Amino acid sequence: MKKNYPIGIQSFEEIRKGNYCYIDKTALVYKLAESGKYYFLSRPRRFGKSLLISTLEAYFQGRKELFEGLSMGKLEKEWTEYPILHLDLNAQKYDTPDSLYDMLNDMLCGWESRYGTRPSETSLSLRFQGIIQRAAEKTGRNVVILIDEYDKPMLQVIGNDELMTDYRNTLKAFYGVMKSCDKYIKFALLTGVTKFSKVSVFSDLNNLMDISMDNRFASLCGITEEELYRDFKEDIIELGEKNGMTEKETKATLKEMYDGYHFTEKSEDIYNPFSLLNTFAQMRFGSYWFETGTPTFLVELLKHSRYNLYRFTEEMADADSLESIDTMYINPVPILYQSGYLTIKGYDKEFRAYYLGFPNKEVEEGFTRFLLPCYAHLNTGNSSFEIMSFVKDIRKGDVNAFLQRLQSFFSDTPYELARDLELHYQNVLFIVFKLLGFYTQAEYHTSNGRIDMVVKTDKYIYVMEFKLDGTAEEALQQIHDKQYALPFASDSRKLYKIGVNFSEKMRGIEKWLIEEN
Repeated sequence: MKKNYPIGIQSFEEIRKGNYCYIDKTALVYKLAESGKYYFLSRPRRFGKSLLISTLEAYFQGRKELFEGLSMGKLEKEWTEYPILHLDLNAQKYDTPDSLYDMLNDMLCGWESRYGTRPSETSLSLRFQGIIQRAAEKTGRNVVILIDEYDKPMLQVIGNDELMTDYRNTLKAFYGVMKSCDKYIKFALLTGVTKFSKVSVFSDLNNLMDISMDNRFASLCGITEEELYRDFKEDIIELGEKNGMTEKETKATLKEMYDGYHFTEKSEDIYNPFSLLNTFAQMRFGSYWFETGTPTFLVELLKHSRYNLYRFTEEMADADSLESIDTMYINPVPILYQSGYLTIKGYDKEFRAYYLGFPNKEVEEGFTRFLLPCYAHLNTGNSSFEIMSFVKDIRKGDVNAFLQRLQSFFSDTPYELARDLELHYQNVLFIVFKLLGFYTQAEYHTSNGRIDMVVKTDKYIYVMEFKLDGTAEEALQQIHDKQYALPFASDSRKLYKIGVNFSEKMRGIEKWLIEEN
């Protein structure tokens, strides 16, 4: 029977009543509810945070009928109904000083119509405090507080320091109420993409347990490989048949495209749920998560912090830095991790440091394509066309066309990038190298003032040396001196040795030399 895939549906009740497929996470939800009181969870967008909130809401409403056949149905015996304050900050656009106030005021007015108000409660935080207390007193049961996308207002105003400070101060006071109302609260969970550290938003709420990097709850959002193979067995077979692939090939492609997220050093592989559901619904592989939108502020942070994109291949971060984005203007790595563009690839126990990298091909290729027009000048303005032309030039051995296209990437270099031309040319070449690597074999090395690159196709091998403010002759001579072409001496493919010089004065490629073997 064809499954109903809950794409875009974040209501647990709708999923259960509509007979949509549901990966049973309720044993973990039960564990969460029973083992603690105040929680914070950070996960990338479209990873199921809102569904988790909705599941908890149904559980604390005592909706036993929705959990029949699930793990929770066997685990919970009492099914008590608690008063619930569910704040969803996802729906509003936050771009003015009044936007956040209007959103919070609207939610508070709704709760006050149910639980009452007092004239003395004049501020947002005082009103929230009064609502929590009266909800507990009127119902005789402590309150459950569920806050979805707590950080949405601040993420939307990154770059606007005045509004950021205003929002942060408002939310700090608002969320801080929960600590003073502890005796009236049964359970609280805040979710978001990023974590603004305890010195800012959470400084008045320092009793939160951050489970974002907690092994116990690593698979609370997302789909594990075990869950994928167990609950989507027929879907995998059908996907393979529709795309001319064996079951083994289909599983390998799913893993390459959508797997690879790790939220702790010991976490099992987590697949992107949004991409998996879309793949099975449409029966084709695509960049579903990435195409829902990459925030341009991430690129601005990379540029502002003078980030060398080559570091994506060897990035490291300590545990403390990954848990906060407060230094994002000088170090964009934590927000890239928390947003899902980088993930944990390994762990150095001695130094408590994480090795980071792209989680999978969907993110790696999508993000690299997204970066190209942000760093390079495109004559056509069309990234896909430029990449396709690049690859075609390489495959047919048209070296001059390839280099002319590369040269055009550096025309009209923006002034703010031209101030650090070496970093700029390294970043553009890294993007080009990564994009070529999706269609050819490519190796890339960088050190001060120079880059060497090897690109292989079925007919050609290109050995390239790039210099800054040297000469093309010196670059070509270095290929000879360092014997870069020696590993290919017995290879039947045609070999090109290419020396390229970048000129700071010209703000681009000044000259190239080609030697054929």
